[in-house]
Amino acid sequence: VKIHGWRKGIKRGQASLQLFWVLKEAGVKKIIAEGGVGSVNHLLNPYDLIISSDYLDFSLRKDIELSSDYLLAMRQAVCPQIRSNLIKAARLCNADGTGRVFDRGIYAVTDGRHFESPAEIAMLGRLGADIVGQSMCPEAYLAREIAACYARIDIVANYAEGVVEDWQHDTLSRIFYQEAPRMGKILLYALRNIKLDPECNCPQLRYPTLLGE
Repeated sequence: VKIHGWRKGIKRGQASLQLFWVLKEAGVKKIIAEGGVGSVNHLLNPYDLIISSDYLDFSLRKDIELSSDYLLAMRQAVCPQIRSNLIKAARLCNADGTGRVFDRGIYAVTDGRHFESPAEIAMLGRLGADIVGQSMCPEAYLAREIAACYARIDIVANYAEGVVEDWQHDTLSRIFYQEAPRMGKILLYALRNIKLDPECNCPQLRYPTLLGE
């Protein structure tokens, strides 16, 4: 399902809340997200695929929640079972792909609509970020809140500001449309091989809130 950017007048945070409310009501317990990112790590090139292993959250959207009932532990922000399936799927479906597959990476989350400045990207790189985008948070928080497993795969659509060379707007659009079939195959393969019974402890990483006690 689409999460943001397709309805005018709906801000990103509100779109996330609306979507995850629907997922909660539908009883969804496995979530795979996909998107496009900028490369902070100079070793990453456009068309490369990244299955993130963790994140750095520099967004300002800290209070996006469906309720205040839970204390969320993020020590395992990405579901190891889904992530393993995504890695296998990406490698299988990428035999003729343009880019490479990376089975780990740190996703730095920032706010839009603007891209980051070269100084901001340099800072993110020093802090350990490999890629930068605007989606992994609050998605990871909301997935944990509804006791759902969560992982994501992203395609590098551009070099971040100050990395290698300036990005071009038409290149962003071309990569998204050109690589859509490959991403679709990866997602379908991963979904087909995910077991509904949890083989992880993701659902147990939310606890009753201590606030109000």
